[in-house]
Amino acid sequence: MEDYNSYSNPLTERYATREMSALFSEQNRITLFRKLWLALAKGEKELGLDIQDDQIAEMEAHLADIDFAAAKEREKVVRHDVMAHIYAYGLLCPKAAPIIHLGATSCYVTDNADLVIYRDALQLILRKLYAVVDRLSAFAIKYRSLPTLGFTHYQPAQLVTVGKRATLWIQDFLLDIQHASEELKRIPFRGVKGTTGTQASFLSLFDGDRRKIKALDQYVARSFGFEKSIAVSGQTYTRKIDYNLLVVLSMLAQSAYKLSMDIRLLQSMKEIEEPFEKTQVGSSAMAYKRNPMRSERIGSLARYLISLPVNCAMTASTQGFERTLDDSANRRIVMGQAFLCADAILELLLNITDGFVVYEKVIKKHVMEELPFMATETILMECVKAGGNRQELHEKIRAHSMEATKTVRVEGKPNDLIRRLQSDPAFAAAGDIKKLLNPSRFVGCAPQQVTEFINKEVKPLLKKHAGEYERFQGKIEV
Repeated sequence: MEDYNSYSNPLTERYATREMSALFSEQNRITLFRKLWLALAKGEKELGLDIQDDQIAEMEAHLADIDFAAAKEREKVVRHDVMAHIYAYGLLCPKAAPIIHLGATSCYVTDNADLVIYRDALQLILRKLYAVVDRLSAFAIKYRSLPTLGFTHYQPAQLVTVGKRATLWIQDFLLDIQHASEELKRIPFRGVKGTTGTQASFLSLFDGDRRKIKALDQYVARSFGFEKSIAVSGQTYTRKIDYNLLVVLSMLAQSAYKLSMDIRLLQSMKEIEEPFEKTQVGSSAMAYKRNPMRSERIGSLARYLISLPVNCAMTASTQGFERTLDDSANRRIVMGQAFLCADAILELLLNITDGFVVYEKVIKKHVMEELPFMATETILMECVKAGGNRQELHEKIRAHSMEATKTVRVEGKPNDLIRRLQSDPAFAAAGDIKKLLNPSRFVGCAPQQVTEFINKEVKPLLKKHAGEYERFQGKIEV
């Protein structure tokens, strides 16, 4: 039943997907605790400790049937969440209860479970990133030759193409993929390290046999898909790992914000729009509005995500000695919300990139309004080749341009620079200047750059990971 009298997290209720939310759910987290306790018991049994098959079978039978109410009541008594869940697990596994958590500290389950969750969440992020790049690549190829105004300082500059601009977005996302992939490989397992990282409890359990401790550490790590665990730790793994993960997510947010801001500006110019549903309302007051709400939401979420690595940096830097507990409440909030936020941003990107609307005639209109100014260098070169004086011609173009600018901005009339130049005998050598005003002449190598970039940089990557993101290639609703 819905509870409308308590705070509801917008990331879980409105923005992120159920799939990502499930990874950070208590059900998944505590199930991982139990899997970690099971792996520990199996490893210890294999290495000679007195643990029976029926105890292992009992633990295996109750991995997911978690009595959260019993754990909650027990935590009120012991004021310790891990001990409360050990108790709740023990109620279901009376035979195994004496050996659950044998030799371990709380961070054996909390830290290792967190690292498994972060790994799985980052894999999901990467799959969606591949899908975003795939959609943007198709868009870039489709519009690789469509001239559009370039902008520097938010002022019209030399022409680019719609597809070329899209490659700038793609390039940023490729960098994000690169860093995310590298970080995914680097995520370690905390492993079996004991209370302060010395493995003293396990040294006692195995009668001083360090080889068995190392074997147990490897056994548990490999049980969860990790090749190795972190070499040394205090009670916790170093919180710099959290910082590194959030830097990756922050990079994604930066790229998404850049794309969303470009779309918002282009939509205000009526050149390119994000999808706008048939019954969508843009404004409660202004019925004609077509607001870029998805792009604005990306910007809003991205701004929050970009800020989070600083929080992790503060946590990592203040962890005194072998650990302090002031990281715990902070990490419960920050780490989950960071991944949920990244997931929400990617869902929006998948939706937007699936339904870009390009208004080619508006784009051409804007190009032709500015093209006379951009064509002046070509006109100048044609006249110089015919024997004209470059400096004198440059001054004449400057003077005519200032007058044409005045006509446009002060009088609100169309740009008449070409008419002015054609009326000036100094530019007769250029012939029919209007023939020079073909936008395709002013986009440089943009179409070829798009094709080469997609073929050489993007397609090989997408081909390599095609099976990982194909389920995100359909229409995404947000």
